[in-house]
Amino acid sequence: MVGLGKAKTKSASVIAGAGPGLSEDDYELQPSSYTDRLGLHSHSHGHSPASEPLLPQYDPKPASSPVPLAPHRQLERSRRRSRTCATLLCLWATLVPLCLGMALLGCWFGRKGLDSVRGWQAWEQVPQDIKDWVDTVAPYQVEVDHGAFPTDIGYAGPTPTGIEPAVLATAPVAPLHTGISPLVPPNVKTSSSFSIMQHWGNLSPYYSVSSHGLPETSSLFPDHCELEEVHWLQRHGARYPTSNAGGPGDLALRLKKASGWTATGEMSFLNDWEYRLGAELLTPFGRQQLFSVGVAARIKYGFLLDKMGGRLPVFRTETQDRMLKSAQNFAAGFFGIPAEDQFNLEVMIESKGFNNTLAPWNTCPDTEGYNKEVLDRLHQWDDVFLKDARKRLQKHITGYDLSINDVKDFMDMCAYETVALGYSAFCDLFEQKEWRGYEYRNDIYWWHAASFGYPLAKAQGLGWVQELVSRLTHTRLTEFNSTTNSSFHDDVHFPLNDPIYVDFTHDTEFALLLAAMNLTTFAESGEPPLDHIPKHRSFIASKFCPFGTNLQLQVLKCSSSGISAKTDRQVRLILNDAAVPLTGIDGCPKDEDGLCPFEAFVRGMKEIIAGVDFATDCVRE
Repeated sequence: MVGLGKAKTKSASVIAGAGPGLSEDDYELQPSSYTDRLGLHSHSHGHSPASEPLLPQYDPKPASSPVPLAPHRQLERSRRRSRTCATLLCLWATLVPLCLGMALLGCWFGRKGLDSVRGWQAWEQVPQDIKDWVDTVAPYQVEVDHGAFPTDIGYAGPTPTGIEPAVLATAPVAPLHTGISPLVPPNVKTSSSFSIMQHWGNLSPYYSVSSHGLPETSSLFPDHCELEEVHWLQRHGARYPTSNAGGPGDLALRLKKASGWTATGEMSFLNDWEYRLGAELLTPFGRQQLFSVGVAARIKYGFLLDKMGGRLPVFRTETQDRMLKSAQNFAAGFFGIPAEDQFNLEVMIESKGFNNTLAPWNTCPDTEGYNKEVLDRLHQWDDVFLKDARKRLQKHITGYDLSINDVKDFMDMCAYETVALGYSAFCDLFEQKEWRGYEYRNDIYWWHAASFGYPLAKAQGLGWVQELVSRLTHTRLTEFNSTTNSSFHDDVHFPLNDPIYVDFTHDTEFALLLAAMNLTTFAESGEPPLDHIPKHRSFIASKFCPFGTNLQLQVLKCSSSGISAKTDRQVRLILNDAAVPLTGIDGCPKDEDGLCPFEAFVRGMKEIIAGVDFATDCVRE
């Protein structure tokens, strides 16, 4: 090599130490120019480049042939390889069954089973990285130590209770529900009478509606009337978004996927915003809602428990988590804790293939594509009411083109974040007229997706109407030709002689029943147009299916005064604390209190039932 000596005195000893059986001729020495580039010469110590030991470059010379290892060296290398392979095989044979066993144990015994394994002495011998992995996929469940922390230790003090309340019979004015604490309402300048939170459609928190067309009455029992029984239908409380495609979750993904955008002004919060919502479950506020509604139900109708004759009430709900938790929170408010021993909770499966009148869409599915038609209508209205908002907000974000759908999702995010997290900066992006348009968007949806404009509304609502008539007439169902489930129609699971019934359901059920029960006053303004908001509207989703909405059918015994005084039974509906006109039901007269004679109401419901051909209307899969 040009300019290089072989430095046999010093460099040979360095190379020889690189390994047995390797001579210096097997390696090329680095040229001094390369070592200079790496900064390996130390001129400060008085050494010249020529006197510095040269570094070996481990590249065999093409022309030189490798020196074979001695036989004993080859044997040693072979043994090392065998030991390594054996070790890896043993480790693999140990870890794979362990992981499979943990998975099977988790499936079979659940999280508690894994927690038991963690308590075994052999668990301490498991490698730490495996423990960490198991803790990640199945976190340790901390259990309450009731033995160390007993609650029933006596010394409760005096415990006399008072009589059951009956505020709807004793108070001069009806109680109203307006509270949203601890939620922080949007900080948008609006007219004094305008509440943004009451314009979120089915995402609004429940509030007392002033009137459904009978402004002269209230939920108080009319004069000369006494309550005999109540049939309570309750929607679940505020929840996180559903796990269906679209909505706030997809907005978060779109913003995250896009890069290089910057928000300013009123939208600057987006620069640091993160999606923090769950899915499907009740929010903390939703739990509070149902507890509070349960307390209100006890104060309004608690006196009916005195008529139970020693029996426990039967409440009905579904297996979906938010439905079960809604029933339990309502019961905690109605009965006080612990509530489990004070009522019977019937939990029905909510899933495809199971008859369930509180979730009837699973056995009467939409197979005709109505949902696509609904979405087309919504897109048409979105282009109308969000056009100006999109242009205004686009000025505050660069590097990202806002779509109409993005802006709509901003409004959804406002509602969901508020009921889940207590406050949302998205709310302050919109003006009062845009919130009116958002509420109207919900009206369009519910009219066509589940109510008067939905071809399957009466067929899907049929089952609950049949059960209502069964309870009202104390007559056992013998024909199961709808979404009713014969497995539960017996004296234990479906009593017929109780003064109080409570069912838990979804917003869709309320929209269905408006059409199924022929409550036509909600349809007086007709099908919602798609180019403007009518001045007077009768169909407003915020009023009939908000989070926590509730419907009571009151059966009253009323007496008339005068010489020809008589006593008869009357029925009326109270929806979110306002009476509903029943004039759409054949035989129900106009009445300022919303009363309809009991026999006329039952006859009208039977006529509705007879007019529905479930087998034809519902295409079973």
